Amino acid sequence: MIRFFADIVYLFFFLTLTFPLYPLFDHWNKTGQEHCRTEKAQSMIMNAFKTCLKFAGTKVIVDGRENIPEDTAVLYVGNHSSYYDILCSYVATPHGAGFFAKNEMGKIPCLSHWMTFINCLFLDRKNIKEGMKTINKGTEYLKNGFSMVIFPEGTRSQDEDPHTFKEGSLRPALKAKVPVIPMAISGTADILENNKKYTVKPTEVHITFGRPIYPDQLDRQAQKHLGAAVREEIIEMRKKHKTMA
Repeated sequence: MIRFFADIVYLFFFLTLTFPLYPLFDHWNKTGQEHCRTEKAQSMIMNAFKTCLKFAGTKVIVDGRENIPEDTAVLYVGNHSSYYDILCSYVATPHGAGFFAKNEMGKIPCLSHWMTFINCLFLDRKNIKEGMKTINKGTEYLKNGFSMVIFPEGTRSQDEDPHTFKEGSLRPALKAKVPVIPMAISGTADILENNKKYTVKPTEVHITFGRPIYPDQLDRQAQKHLGAAVREEIIEMRKKHKTMA
């Protein structure tokens, strides 16, 4: 329980003590310096998340980082079983990325500001029209060189295999003509969800990045079922890790 509250207290102080930076980030947004804002904000969040994981006793082991292209933005597509997926997957990437997050996250003061600063988008899954606007905004971010992360299950799953991936979730990569990077996450639920309430235990998390998939180079049938194909690849990567463990 101490580890859990250590993370909460640390994040609280991070969000409040960095409040003076908000006007600067807003200024960069208004003056066309989004890349400067993103680079600074993502670097700060990277350090903050590493500190949180250190408090939690979490070790993140990463395989396949060489599969991530260095000359283009990418859409990371991962399975989702824990609140800690966000922290672990973020520090596993080379520089960080924005997330497609549930709409409710955008209503939390301070946290929503920082999420916006690192290019997170708030997805309203109950409103198709607004949801499409968010997906299109994500496409623009990818076109402008900002990598994004999406969990296409739509919610956290405690089952052995991830739930069905929503095919429309991968549309931004197709429209922006950027690669999809399958991201298999194992072990995050053992940090918090699989324990007693508010109990965080030291855990080894394993994240594997698959080879890039270029949706615009696939035929129409393969594009239509890309989500299912990525899901199967993630399942296989997770099985491979379990066999080697």
